Amino acid sequence: MSQNKEVIILGIDPGTQIMGFGAIKMMGKKSEFILIDELVLPKDFTYQLKLKSIFEKTLRLIGEIHPDHIAIEAPFMGKNAQSMLKLGRAQGVAMAAALSHEIPVTEYAPRKIKMSITGNGNASKEQVAKMLQQLYKIEVLPKNLDAMDGLAAAVCHSYNFDSPTTSTSSTGKTKSKGGWASFVKNNPDKIKEQD
Repeated sequence: MSQNKEVIILGIDPGTQIMGFGAIKMMGKKSEFILIDELVLPKDFTYQLKLKSIFEKTLRLIGEIHPDHIAIEAPFMGKNAQSMLKLGRAQGVAMAAALSHEIPVTEYAPRKIKMSITGNGNASKEQVAKMLQQLYKIEVLPKNLDAMDGLAAAVCHSYNFDSPTTSTSSTGKTKSKGGWASFVKNNPDKIKEQD
C-alpha cells in the first residue's frame, strides 16, 4: 500500500443468521481500528428479506466509512451443501453492494484468515478474537464473534494486499508482483527472526 495514502478496508464475515463487519484504516504499514458491527437477521425473515437486509447494511456501511477495499471470507465446504449455498448467496449480495460502488473485493479462505491473524489455520473463533482484541486494544468483545471475524478479514487483507506473489486488481484479476525476494527487500519490518 502507498506509504502516504490512507486506505480503509472493510472486512465481511458472511452469514445467514449473523453477518459480521469490521474495518481498519491503513497509513503505510500502520493500521488503526475503525469499527466492528454485526447484522442479526431475524429468524422469521424469508430468505429474500435476509438478502435484502444484507445488501442494505453493506451499502449503509460503505456510505459511512467509504472503504477503498473490501475483504470477504469465502464460504467453505462443510458437511451440508445447502448451508454453503446459503452462505454463498449472502456473500454474493455483499459483494454486489461493494461492486455497485466499484470497490475492489478480495475473497480469503477461512483458514488463510486464521493463519494471518494467529499463525494457526485451525485457530478457534475465540483465539482469533483475542488476538485482534490485543492488537487493537478493544476493551469488550461483542457477544457474537462474527464482527471480529469481519475485522479478521480486513486485517488479513492488510497483510496480503502487497503480497509478494499476487495482488488483486479492481477488475478482480490477479497479477504477478515479483516474488519473495522482492517482498523481503521491500518489507524488512514484516520479516521476523526466529529464536
